Amino acid sequence: MIKEIIVVEGKSDTVAIKRAVEAETIETGGSAINKDVYEKIRLALERRGVIIFTDPDHAGERLRRLITERFPGCKQAFLTQEEVTVKGDVGIENATPEMIRRALANVKTDFAQEGSQIAWEDLMEAGLIVHPQAAERRKAMGRLLGIGYSNGKQFHKRCQMFQISKQEFQNALERFHKEGYE
Repeated sequence: MIKEIIVVEGKSDTVAIKRAVEAETIETGGSAINKDVYEKIRLALERRGVIIFTDPDHAGERLRRLITERFPGCKQAFLTQEEVTVKGDVGIENATPEMIRRALANVKTDFAQEGSQIAWEDLMEAGLIVHPQAAERRKAMGRLLGIGYSNGKQFHKRCQMFQISKQEFQNALERFHKEGYE
């Protein structure tokens, strides 16, 4: 049984989670989130901890941001769009049990502290911003770092939020080059 309560978007996400692991979920009801859901998340975070596991699309990332801003300290699980897209539908409900278990085994903790060792210039040098293939490169690096895909500004914020060290970043960058993402 997973100790933390997993925040997902809907019922089909809950079904997918329960196929993979023994866990309890809070469903946001889609991209809209109301006062009652926020209260459930607050209580869950205080008593057991929370893992945010939303879809890797615009609506899911918006929910992740809204929850994280309101409740610093949540853990976060990520899967890529490629992993969870079936016939154009992007959603955690499309993930295999193995994918879900892997994402939950690699959760990141939001420390909500400033001062990450990763500077904006590091992202520029790595071609993750201001580069013709920056989006594709961020997608690959997000997968390697376990922080998911995001735009440049959010990628930098996630590096701060999850306290990605220079060494961790460099190791991922080396794997990036070895795997031929040039």
